[in-house]
Amino acid sequence: QVQLVESGGGLVQAGGSLRLSCVVSGSIGSINDMGWYRQAPGKQRELVATITRAGSTAYADSVKGRFTISRDNAKNTAYLQMNSLKPEDTAVYYCNVKGVRFGITYYWGQGTQVTVSS
Repeated sequence: QVQLVESGGGLVQAGGSLRLSCVVSGSIGSINDMGWYRQAPGKQRELVATITRAGSTAYADSVKGRFTISRDNAKNTAYLQMNSLKPEDTAVYYCNVKGVRFGITYYWGQGTQVTVSS
């Protein structure tokens, strides 16, 4: 059974910082891409950032220059460092990973709430 456990969310004032973590465990095989998505109330889930196993990254325009995605392959962990947070960053943040074992499977975490007050 594969589990993704996110942590690090919380309440922060605008301009503040948070660091999210996503720990992957279980028989996932090889972890390829890892990513962070977010979903605000009444809105669709959107991509925030992704990182390949080799470390190549991509970001949504809305977070470029403020957020940094990273990973520790030895620990099966992804991170999202969020700086200069804005109220519009308020959402539930979800971790997503691409596992390759007997084929490709995408897994989701349970989500962690990030609330940015103005």
